[in-house]
Amino acid sequence: MQLQQMIQNFKFHCEFEKNLSTKTLQAYKIDLNQFETFKNYKDIDIKLFDKNLLKEYIQSLYQLNLKAKTIKRKIAVLKTFFTYLEFEEIILISPFRKMRVSIKEPKLLPKTMELQEVRKILKYIYKLKDNYIKQDIYSYKALIRDIVVIEILFSTGMRVSELCNLKQKNINIQTGIVKINGKGSKERIIQICDNEVKRLLKEYINLFHNELSNKEYYLINRLGNQLSEQSVRFMINKYQKLAKIEKHITPHMFRHSFATLLLEEGVDIRYIQHMLGHSSISTTQIYTKVNMKQQRKILNTKHPRRTFSFLDE
Repeated sequence: MQLQQMIQNFKFHCEFEKNLSTKTLQAYKIDLNQFETFKNYKDIDIKLFDKNLLKEYIQSLYQLNLKAKTIKRKIAVLKTFFTYLEFEEIILISPFRKMRVSIKEPKLLPKTMELQEVRKILKYIYKLKDNYIKQDIYSYKALIRDIVVIEILFSTGMRVSELCNLKQKNINIQTGIVKINGKGSKERIIQICDNEVKRLLKEYINLFHNELSNKEYYLINRLGNQLSEQSVRFMINKYQKLAKIEKHITPHMFRHSFATLLLEEGVDIRYIQHMLGHSSISTTQIYTKVNMKQQRKILNTKHPRRTFSFLDE
């Protein structure tokens, strides 16, 4: 049984038995294709794979100067693949059981936006909206959609993938309740409470009523297709430049800012964990490290240096 055939079986298992998302399946496909084409591994009998062959491949990943996070993902996919082979009794034991692979990722703090930067980009796009004379042309409708994108990202902290996959049936524009289909098909509910944002959602639906009448997704492009993640990135980058904000802004930075700004307002981290859809509190805790407002408050009021004064001596 050659590796190539076993990989095909594994892909079938992932798609139809584990029901993994399209995005995950694509990542698995890329990583496994890279593995089987390395030194014609695809022609090797699956039972001949041992830790030496795997070490040779892992070493080649480092030589490609890939990021630690990327290498870690590729190895994780291989571990899952060989665990599947062991479970199906195609191999006796996974070679990874005899290996210790430890990859340290650099701990980078999430990049966030200052509140004044969020306000600046919103002020700019709302000014564009107010200056429109003809509100029945497509460019105005597209602007409203763009504002909706930015407002939802900032109001809910959802991922850009979750935003683009948001379906009409999962958002109630009257109550502002949004059902989000997150990672691992985990659903969570979050509410948009700002009345101005809810009015904007209603305007979007009214403007795109005909285009959305037979569509599944909430956000669509000019052709009536689902809005892509890349389109959202380009759009935010465009408004960042037009608003003369020097910092490069990405969709994910709205998510990071959502979390850190709520922390600065004293919101319990477990509430933020739920709103972000994190399965582990440790993932959410990274935002406590960038909570500068709370840090400043603690140091101003609690640090013992505040009790010293030598200026009048």
